Amino acid sequence: MVFNEDHEILRRSIRDFVSKEITPRIEEWEEKQIIPRDLFRRMGDLGFLGLSYPEEYGGQGGDYLSNIVLAEELARCGAGGVGMAVGVQTGMATPPIFKFGTEDQKKNYLVPAIRGEKIACLGITEPNAGSDVASIQTTAVKAGDRWVINGRKIFITNGVNADFILLLARTGREKGYRGMSIFLVDKNTPGFTVSRKLDKMGMRCSDTAELLFEDCEIPGGNLVGEEGRGFFQIMWELQGERIIGAANAVGRAQAAFEEAVRYARQRSQFGKPLAQFQVIRHYLAEMATDLEAARQLVYSVAWAFQNGDYPVREISMAKLFAAQAAFRVVDRALQIHGGYGYMMEYPVQRYWRDIRLSRIGGGTDEVMREIIAKELDL
Repeated sequence: MVFNEDHEILRRSIRDFVSKEITPRIEEWEEKQIIPRDLFRRMGDLGFLGLSYPEEYGGQGGDYLSNIVLAEELARCGAGGVGMAVGVQTGMATPPIFKFGTEDQKKNYLVPAIRGEKIACLGITEPNAGSDVASIQTTAVKAGDRWVINGRKIFITNGVNADFILLLARTGREKGYRGMSIFLVDKNTPGFTVSRKLDKMGMRCSDTAELLFEDCEIPGGNLVGEEGRGFFQIMWELQGERIIGAANAVGRAQAAFEEAVRYARQRSQFGKPLAQFQVIRHYLAEMATDLEAARQLVYSVAWAFQNGDYPVREISMAKLFAAQAAFRVVDRALQIHGGYGYMMEYPVQRYWRDIRLSRIGGGTDEVMREIIAKELDL
């Protein structure tokens, strides 16, 4: 068992918070297509945004598995966008600041992010460079004691709400993965604009934006870590991101499974509940098996990651399998609902729309397969 009593206490606390303070507001947030800033501040006050960070930075001093608990429990709110927005804050944009950043950077960005006073986003993907991170074209050119940034980023979660961006840019003339660095860019910096808010099929309450940098000047001290090491730093970040994303996908699939079970027990056809038909019972049995297999694989790699391992192959396997298994489960859940599952009044339709992104974001199925193949020396 990877979780201890402290994890279970944390789980109950987060679950209570989600049911009382998030789930009742989901419909409003989905309609407005943005999560209010007060959610981040409230979660910061409760200590949920710094579960695994040291107390000296305002964190709770917990372990990495605390983040898995958070990802699973946020998934129960009924909208995948919540877990994605919070996950960017806690498990994607801030870990590189903690691992590679200076003390001033931690004080000015990590600490307020843990408190929920500042919202973070992660700027990697570009219009012509998604899975192929090595092809990014955004540049950061040194000008005296400053950096001048030009380029465009797209599909940026929290891009509208964010107070700062952890940005990957090219700082050298080398092609490919060499010559990249990461920077901290404040939203109010001249030359930076949110060029548009994107309209998505799913994850509606999580704001997603296209960002534009036009002669955007930042201080030299906003370089995170060593110049030219940005690609490697981002690849490290992506491993944790993929574990958290996989855990959240399993959590959302679990919620959809529970909806399907409830519906199958309540809905009658041909004189008996759907749950008494062998075909439906077998669907549910397969869904439960998919969930358990994915969950245990995610727990296994999370445990290894927490204990200092860097199991790239297994993380990629967990991300690939969890995303595909979650999609199968949610798709079956909608099928069990029949025509009602296609109606907007039933929550399963949102689970179905939201889960599709799990096979794209953080590394597509195809990229995960390629990483696994390389790790197998194929």
